[in-house]
Amino acid sequence: MAALLNGIALHGGFLPCGAATFVAVDRMRPALRFAAMMKRQVIYFLTDGGLSPEEDGPAWLPVEQLASLRAMPNVAVFRPATRRETMECMELALERTNGPSLLTLCPFIPASDMAADASMPNAHPLTNLCARGGYVVADSPTLPRQVTLIATGQEVATARAAQLLLCEQGIGAALVSLPCWELFAAQKISYREQVLGTAPRIGVEAASGFGWERWLGQEGTFIGIDGFGENVTAGTRQVRNVTIEPEHIVARALEVLHAHGNGPAGTIGNRRHDDGDLPFPDTSSRSAALQN
Repeated sequence: MAALLNGIALHGGFLPCGAATFVAVDRMRPALRFAAMMKRQVIYFLTDGGLSPEEDGPAWLPVEQLASLRAMPNVAVFRPATRRETMECMELALERTNGPSLLTLCPFIPASDMAADASMPNAHPLTNLCARGGYVVADSPTLPRQVTLIATGQEVATARAAQLLLCEQGIGAALVSLPCWELFAAQKISYREQVLGTAPRIGVEAASGFGWERWLGQEGTFIGIDGFGENVTAGTRQVRNVTIEPEHIVARALEVLHAHGNGPAGTIGNRRHDDGDLPFPDTSSRSAALQN
């Protein structure tokens, strides 16, 4: 299918668009790379149902696909969180004519996520918030920022619920949505620092944490999935004893605050992943390699 879309793009006269499951991108990769090399506008809609709580649970566990796609040059990867972000990302994909764009969409939205989605502020109704790749969804209403939750896709609603719980406990928490890393990396450093802030950062995404170091920094923590595991049951998000839920994010935020000396007592989890294991045998050597 991806090769056919490339042929349509080369022929001209049509805007080629295709849809597939997320894990199918591995079969599309050669054609996708070729579209990026030729700088052809092709739009792909990928359903990340393999990690979403569908009726039958995930079948193929596409854990590493997001990280690998983000590493591909001249490919814009969009992972919108809400209906508004989906429309904004689609607008950006239509405007981007010098390379392929991928929109990863969740086909299933639990009722809890829809409620959290409805609670998100809408302070900029006429602005394409995704145009810069990332933005502050909601800041701490009264307290200075003590922790920053950074999420993409469906996990933004989950992180929003966690942010509200933290604010109820008197903790200044901010929520950042990062729908497109490529666009966010292209922004000025001043804007990125303004969005990410200087407080400890926690990344939340139902995928591999590979690459999140560039946004979380040395003291950041990632909550996600870094291994294959058992299928989830309907209505849950537990994979390999890893749970992405608001209460779990709050608990990790309290650990991070305690590690920095300004939070309640808890287990210190410096750069620890959600399953309690370090993502790399030697994180210091990996960070140095990335900086080089």
